[in-house]
Amino acid sequence: MTEQSTAPAPVVRRVDSRHRYEILVGGERAGLTAYRDRDDRRVFFHTEVDEAYAGQGLAAILVEAALTDVRASGMRIVPVCPYVAKFLKKHEEFADITDPVTPEVRQWLDGQLGR
Repeated sequence: MTEQSTAPAPVVRRVDSRHRYEILVGGERAGLTAYRDRDDRRVFFHTEVDEAYAGQGLAAILVEAALTDVRASGMRIVPVCPYVAKFLKKHEEFADITDPVTPEVRQWLDGQLGR
């Protein structure tokens, strides 16, 4: 048996109180993708995976699960986060629920984040 097959499968959970999805490996948070909701759109603005978990494809697992959840919620995606935007270019199955990033959305997001 290889070491990888005994590693616990990553788990993705939505944490509404913190406006993010987290990916857990063995119960430890390995990364997150952060968002703010604007009407029926979930605006993703930051994705990160802790260095200790880099190179395991966790960001892709995390973002795919988050976008699948957005679809199930009947919402749309706005990919301000460069990683989410890059992921969407490779995964056209989400194109039908993706909205463009506009200067107006960026300005709204900056107001939400206090920057």
